[in-house]
Amino acid sequence: MADPIRWARYRWQRLVSTEGRDGSSSSFSCDKCYQSSKMSGRHRIVIPCLGHFKEEYEKVSKLYMNNRIRTTKYTLFNFIPRNLFEQFHRAANLYFLFLVVLNWVPLVEAFQKEITMLPLVVVLTIIAIKDGLEDYSKYKLDKQINNLLTKVYSRQEKKYIDQCWKDVNVGDFIRLSCNEIIPADMVLLYSTDPDGICHIETASLDGETNLKQRQVVKGYTEQVSEIDPEKFSSRIECESPNNDLSRFRGFVEHSNKERVGLSRENLLLRGCTIRNTEAVVGIVVYAGHETKTMLNNSGPRYKRSKLERRVNTDVLWCVLLLILMCLIGAFGHGIWLSSYPEIPLFNVPEPDGKFTPPALAGFYMFWTMIILLQVLIPISLYVSIEVVKLGQIYLIQNDIDLYDEKTDSTIQCRALNIAEDLGQIQYIFSDKTGTLTENKMVFRRCSIAGQEYCHEENAKRLESYQEADSDEDLAGTLCGSLSRMPKKKVHSCRTASGPLNQLADGSSALGGEEGASDVPHSRHVAFSSPIETDVVPDAQLLEKFSQISSHSDALSEETDREPSLETVYIADFFLALAICNTVVVSAPNQPRQKMRLSSVGRMPIKSLEEIKQMFQRLSVRRLSSSPVPSAKESSSESPSTFVSKLSIFRVKLASPAMEGVAQMAKDPGASDSPKCPKVSPPGSLDRVDIAAGSEHCDAGSSLKQSPISNLCYEAESPDEAALVHAAKAYKCTLQSRTPDQVTVDLAALGPLTFQLLHILPFDSVRKRMSVVVRHPLSNKVVVYTKGADSVIMDLLRAAPADVNKSELEQKNIKERTQKHLDDYARRGLRTLCIAKKVMSDEEYAEWLNSHFLAETSIDNKEELLLESAMKLETKLTLLGATGIEDRLQEGVPDTIEALRKAGIKIWMLTGDKQETAVNIACACRLLEPDDKIYTLKSLSKDACALLMNTILEDIQKTMYARKNHSSKIMSIFQAPSTQAPEFSASLVIDGKTLEYVLHESLQSIFLELTERCRAVVCCRATPLQKSEVVRLVRNKLKVMTLAIGDGANDVSMIQVADIGIGLSGQEGMQAVMASDFAISQFKHLSKLLLVHGHWCYTRLANMVLYFFYKNVAYVNLLFWYQFFCGFSGTSMTDYWVLIFFNLLFTSVPPIIYGILDKDISARILMQLPELYVTGQKSEVYSPPTFWITLLDAFYQSLVCFFVPYFTYRGSDIDVFSFGNPLNTAALFVILLHLLIESKTLTWIHVTIMIGSILFYFVFALTFGATCKTCNPPSNPYWTMEKHMTDPVFYLVCIITTSVALLPRYLFRVLQWTLFPSPVLKAKHLDRQTPKKQREVITKKDDRVGKCRMGFQSTSACSRCFNVAGKAGVLTFILETRELSRGFS
Repeated sequence: MADPIRWARYRWQRLVSTEGRDGSSSSFSCDKCYQSSKMSGRHRIVIPCLGHFKEEYEKVSKLYMNNRIRTTKYTLFNFIPRNLFEQFHRAANLYFLFLVVLNWVPLVEAFQKEITMLPLVVVLTIIAIKDGLEDYSKYKLDKQINNLLTKVYSRQEKKYIDQCWKDVNVGDFIRLSCNEIIPADMVLLYSTDPDGICHIETASLDGETNLKQRQVVKGYTEQVSEIDPEKFSSRIECESPNNDLSRFRGFVEHSNKERVGLSRENLLLRGCTIRNTEAVVGIVVYAGHETKTMLNNSGPRYKRSKLERRVNTDVLWCVLLLILMCLIGAFGHGIWLSSYPEIPLFNVPEPDGKFTPPALAGFYMFWTMIILLQVLIPISLYVSIEVVKLGQIYLIQNDIDLYDEKTDSTIQCRALNIAEDLGQIQYIFSDKTGTLTENKMVFRRCSIAGQEYCHEENAKRLESYQEADSDEDLAGTLCGSLSRMPKKKVHSCRTASGPLNQLADGSSALGGEEGASDVPHSRHVAFSSPIETDVVPDAQLLEKFSQISSHSDALSEETDREPSLETVYIADFFLALAICNTVVVSAPNQPRQKMRLSSVGRMPIKSLEEIKQMFQRLSVRRLSSSPVPSAKESSSESPSTFVSKLSIFRVKLASPAMEGVAQMAKDPGASDSPKCPKVSPPGSLDRVDIAAGSEHCDAGSSLKQSPISNLCYEAESPDEAALVHAAKAYKCTLQSRTPDQVTVDLAALGPLTFQLLHILPFDSVRKRMSVVVRHPLSNKVVVYTKGADSVIMDLLRAAPADVNKSELEQKNIKERTQKHLDDYARRGLRTLCIAKKVMSDEEYAEWLNSHFLAETSIDNKEELLLESAMKLETKLTLLGATGIEDRLQEGVPDTIEALRKAGIKIWMLTGDKQETAVNIACACRLLEPDDKIYTLKSLSKDACALLMNTILEDIQKTMYARKNHSSKIMSIFQAPSTQAPEFSASLVIDGKTLEYVLHESLQSIFLELTERCRAVVCCRATPLQKSEVVRLVRNKLKVMTLAIGDGANDVSMIQVADIGIGLSGQEGMQAVMASDFAISQFKHLSKLLLVHGHWCYTRLANMVLYFFYKNVAYVNLLFWYQFFCGFSGTSMTDYWVLIFFNLLFTSVPPIIYGILDKDISARILMQLPELYVTGQKSEVYSPPTFWITLLDAFYQSLVCFFVPYFTYRGSDIDVFSFGNPLNTAALFVILLHLLIESKTLTWIHVTIMIGSILFYFVFALTFGATCKTCNPPSNPYWTMEKHMTDPVFYLVCIITTSVALLPRYLFRVLQWTLFPSPVLKAKHLDRQTPKKQREVITKKDDRVGKCRMGFQSTSACSRCFNVAGKAGVLTFILETRELSRGFS
């Protein structure tokens, strides 16, 4: 009973949810509620609607959703009530609704009832139309997706039939072909691939175009034919629906109660595309809104900007001002009535004959005044702000300077309501890899067995490398010819997919791409630019590596000769580089097609003998626990050479197969190799890897015929690709990869096929990755591990007390390798340690038992797998280390320098080593040569606190000494150019110490320390620590923060910051999908902030101030009139004119002003980043400017009222004839005030200004000519027509406008001439010729440079104050560091 109740609650929450800006029906909050409620119950059980499961299926299926999706917010029946319900969540709309209701009370009625409703109805209607159009487009998209067809197994027809996506249910069997999109989350049960592999493309989820492998559930990979749904007798138990794309936990329970664990590798996600697999079959486990894709579809993110929060505060001040004015009116009305000695004639008695006492009449008048002066609260301001923000976003997205030609992408504005925050950023938190650097990993150096190999030739190639020149030669050099056309990629498959191809590879769910072509096309593979793939081997290492072949020849004659330990280490090192990864190998002409000669399942079989041979081959291939080279592989070489291979690895022939081969080696007759057949009979070619010895020829012939040099590697990270290409350069070529085995061509040893037992993927906790394989020669279980040196070094075998020669050598290798790692880090290289471990079968079996329990568990599966991996990765043997270069992106140093000039503090948060991070920080000018660097390390919280206090004291002393020195210099030279620059300090902190400083007791002192530092570099920081640092600075310092990153590990940091920016780099689109803005290059950040940020803030701030000004100025005309009408709540203007004045006549000009106004050109803003400070300090829109604007509005309203009042005083004009000059003069004053405040004047501004004035006069003339009895007893008939013929009317308008605007005009003139701000100076510079501009800016930069040089001459070099704390003991290391080395 509990589940139906939860489901009903969930559905109700979905219907009434208003979370998020769009309030999408797929709201993340609702899904989260549903997720948590389901997780609190039992796990999900999935059974097919077939056979004996039918009755149970009918009970269980009622609890699960079908595959119909609805991302719309409304239906035809609930649109009006729900839209109104959502709109009245705004306080302003509720306020005006209250006024409408209040005006219906006869005692306090001020206007006609319909007139009071008009502003609210107009605003609600505009927003409702906008919401309706947006929702209708979603409805059409949903309808098209729901009606897509897929193959679903029908129990009635006993075959797969076409069904719409919306009719798919949990438990259905679905059959998909190549290039078809997966309609629901399903567990993979069958693949036409003989290895049980299915390739999918997840671009619609994470933006990654490289293929991912998914694997058939264990136990189903041995199927010769397609799975029969009628014979499926197992049940699936898995976790409840959740939004974690990287996790899936569950198991398959067979009829014999045997369980098989399920993981992410067995799950096909909705929205992904099948690639390189003819057909797959799966069973649906999640459908519709319960799929992981839909649970992640939370819609646009909503954040409130700093300016919007300021506006809400000022609206409250306006409310208080309105209450004060209404109280004055109420007291004034009561006092006015009390001033009459007798009851006045106009005081009409109540129906009972009694008169309303003055006090009660004043109370009624308070509410009447609320209705009369309602315009003081700007109802149209919120609508105008939304329109202006949309216009600003449009201009940002169409900036050609933010377009990246290489990636064919421009900026994406995912959050539409915080553009003005771009102009107020004070802190930037940046990732390093892929954000400041290109994320193009280039293999530079390596250390093997303690010996370093510098790869000098490769370094020379990189120095002279010009990627722009090589782009033209890219076609045909890698993976065949790579098409550089901007079209989407087309994948070749045997079978053409159906109508689903229309959705494949589109930028949206309904892209219009054509189906797959029969002709294979190639594409550019990720991480495969020539600078990454072309590695020049080190001559010394290549010579040693070639000794493997000489050892083979020698061992064939002298069996007692042992190869050197270094040779074995070299072989194992490159094997680890080639094997320890998840790289997918593709064929040369079809990058998305696996390497194979022919497929058994596709061959025409002509005889029973061929069928028998086929099954024999399949049996040998799949049942062999220790794959050995086949006869085809070994036939091309002599038996003695094969024996020598085994000798190199010093192994004992254990398996019977190997013993048989060894016995054959002793047989002289076995040395003859079979000839190469010219034509292979049909069916005689097994599915083998081309480069793995599939040719029946000698080795040389095989190399010529096989396309090893053109293999394509599709990696999930650039590090993996760089290491695999480095191994390939040394003839250790990764040839093929399946879920069960990996084939590597190791130089003269030929192809080696490793049985792949387990892959332990990288995670941020372990900081390493491991693969467990069975070695094809030794038949032993070997663990290859690569990871950060900070963790690998602690996992090495500990040397015993009585060390022997080998243990001593291991210790020396570790020490020498550590020195090399430190040197690599100082050079700015990314470092990785490579290690291995050999396990006995008993050790492996013991570990496998515990690992199997972890794999098959549902609860705490991640924790158990982590514990299992850490248990395996111990007592490792260090093989070596690698140094990979990640070059800076173009324009990063200039961008950082410009942002720092703009007053923005920049922090680098990275997971790399300290030396690497510091070197990159120096190269990108985050750390400069004159910076004093403080390195903070500590092993305890107390020591950390003491260290930070010590550093603070040193900074204070240095600043005091610097100040005294500066004063002495000035007293001697009396020249401003000799003034010393401000002392600059920088802080470097590692991840372990970061844990301590984030503790609540140390946060204050840490922030005090960082405020005194110009830059902060956090090394070895985890993703969680990154987000905690951003949250700490944002909340404690109350500053505007921006976080920028490119990978999934930056998502938490991006979401915590006030503005999150994702870089669409080479690590997928996770960061982009979680960001507010997405750019393709770090250098675009400077224009986004310094130009568009400045413009958006100043435009919107000025527009908001103008809205407050015009509303206060106009509503005060009514307020001043109350002093002359006994505070009776009457108006001197017709109600229609009163309502339309703010709603129509003066609403469009400020919107154009907010979108197009430009105080300074983009060129000057980029050349003078210091101008950005105005936005950081909120100089345009602050409490003083707000109150000054209101005071100016009060003054102008006084002029607009009393100039016409004294002009027509004593005349016999009626009330509307008196109000008409007031309205006209106020219109001119308000519009010309905007003209004074505008920084630019274009034809659009002029047209809108003139159009607003003409519209006012046309309306007034039309209204006065047609409305004879619109507002009895007063009559606006022919009022404007009379004034148009009266010269006094024109004189009143001119005098009123001049006197009202004179103070504002004089203030601006004096400000621009006598007290110009930096912005005004820049505006003056903007009007100069380009030559004059360059002279002024160059002169300013020269003064700054001389200032720096003058002070630097007084100190020999900058010092680095390194503070280290170990076990609470302080160690002070004063060292001289030449930071200029970091600019290499």
